[in-house]
Amino acid sequence: MDKFADMVRQKPTFGYIYRLAAESQKMLEATKAADIKTMTEILERAHNTESPLIRYSDEAELSKVITFVYLQAREYYDIRLEDRSGTGYVDYIFYPYKKDDDGIIVELKVDDTADHAIEQIKDRQYALNFDGRLGDEPRYTGRILAVGIAYDRKDENKRHECRVEVLREKQNLSVKMLN
Repeated sequence: MDKFADMVRQKPTFGYIYRLAAESQKMLEATKAADIKTMTEILERAHNTESPLIRYSDEAELSKVITFVYLQAREYYDIRLEDRSGTGYVDYIFYPYKKDDDGIIVELKVDDTADHAIEQIKDRQYALNFDGRLGDEPRYTGRILAVGIAYDRKDENKRHECRVEVLREKQNLSVKMLN
């Protein structure tokens, strides 16, 4: 693995992929740490450098950028788009491969706010998918993070807004004996 990593760093064609993976790892870490400044910087840079200007303000294009900046997250998560959850369809939901890792819900808003995206995640109960069906043991025990990402097409500076809120803290499922 070390030799492969060295080769990827040295080959010009692989160097871009290596740098992209490193940036997307940074995005995932910033999300888990609720570092919205870093999240916004990465998101804006990716959107400004990877999206064609003619489609820049298109909601589908913002969705592609999200897939791009969270590329490395696929190592740790089963990422689903437009998955049925709670009482609606969530834009992105990250199911962790490790039961105790953070689950992540991402809602996108164009011409709206990141706060409204978080409200939608709560109102439509998107976090229910992490708990399983009624009577089942919880499928995931880590924190559940709600991530709101917004972009206003009228903003000539092309600023994005990110917000992260913890919906549920990590669960401790140690069984206690009742006397």
